[in-house]
Amino acid sequence: METMIERVNRLVAEDKGGWHYHTVTLDEIVVESGALSRVPAYIQNHGYNRVIIVADDNTARAAGNELVELLVEAGVANKQVMVKPNAIGDVVADEQTIIQVMLEIDHETTDLIVAAGSGTIHDVVRFIAYKMNKPFLSVPTAPSVDGFNSKGAPLIIRGDKITIAASSPVAIFADLDILTKAPAALVAAGFGDMLGKYTSLFDWNFGRIAAGEPHSRLAESITKDALEQCVRQAESIARRDAEGIRSLMNSLIESGLAMLILGVSHPASGAEHHLSHYWEMEYLRLGRKQLLHGAKVGVACTIISELYHRLADEGWLGQALESDPADHEAFQAIHEHREEIEAAIRAIPAPDQLKQLLRTVGGFTEPLQLGVDSELLSRSLRGAHHIRPNRFTLLRAYNKSMQPSKVMV
Repeated sequence: METMIERVNRLVAEDKGGWHYHTVTLDEIVVESGALSRVPAYIQNHGYNRVIIVADDNTARAAGNELVELLVEAGVANKQVMVKPNAIGDVVADEQTIIQVMLEIDHETTDLIVAAGSGTIHDVVRFIAYKMNKPFLSVPTAPSVDGFNSKGAPLIIRGDKITIAASSPVAIFADLDILTKAPAALVAAGFGDMLGKYTSLFDWNFGRIAAGEPHSRLAESITKDALEQCVRQAESIARRDAEGIRSLMNSLIESGLAMLILGVSHPASGAEHHLSHYWEMEYLRLGRKQLLHGAKVGVACTIISELYHRLADEGWLGQALESDPADHEAFQAIHEHREEIEAAIRAIPAPDQLKQLLRTVGGFTEPLQLGVDSELLSRSLRGAHHIRPNRFTLLRAYNKSMQPSKVMV
């Protein structure tokens, strides 16, 4: 049977769309019960003699400690580096965490770094591995994000969320025995991250129409298939059945592969992610505890869906006028392709449908559940597009028009 890696590389080889794709170079992607027990053999077969395992208190209990024991039994020298939480108890991918972990890794003797955790641990490790020119291996402890196999490391630098090019893992070993025991909130977050593809795929197509942004039908298809597979399994995911969690994890990995072959995050990150990042930076500025990335993305997706549907229903696309002459051609394209754009908006599930899906898996559905009040919500809707100024989302076009307050949620 064709593996996930073989399938994606075959599709890349067959695609005639003109995009200069990256080949997926991961050695293995293993999503099965007992996957953790296969890690020592992989490490030995690839000649890694000294291994660093990066985890935090929770992920060490979930997988890191067991992996240490497995490596000791196999005779593989290893050390576990524990990521320390910040002053309010959050593990954050910021400068302090990066420096703390780097100082505990011996550059001369380390052959491989293992990320045993979810999104934050992986972001820290992929950046450090890249800077140290070391390979890293992914051991997810929860199906919570689609960035396990990404090359981009979203980091908090001086309070701003910045995605920095880094390393993808050499392999992924996702153990269903571990993933099915992940906290329900982490499972719901992974589902929310996938649900955000409804609006991110729309925004990517909108950027193609309005601003001529590069677009790949192949990456769009891979992401859309992963999204639909995930949504079909919502009830099974909610029960945390092995097959439901396998489906969610595979969907998250496939979304990551779409980004990996492109070298950019466009198919998986649109206005819903920009809202999430805006809220995250605001929480850090105020010293508030963070909420899960996917939980924020899921709620943000419902908000963006509501705004975009309202813009289509009220005929905004045919009336919008640019406030900056530099955007004249983009707004002309919006007018010329109004029917196509409105049809694409109506293909996004309505907010109530998205909220019902989130409720099914036990996820948040309202901004106030995240601590996002009406003032912060309004401010983020006006300013989140500045986080990625090179992305021409519909949210950005709306804010750059001459009537940015008429239908704001």
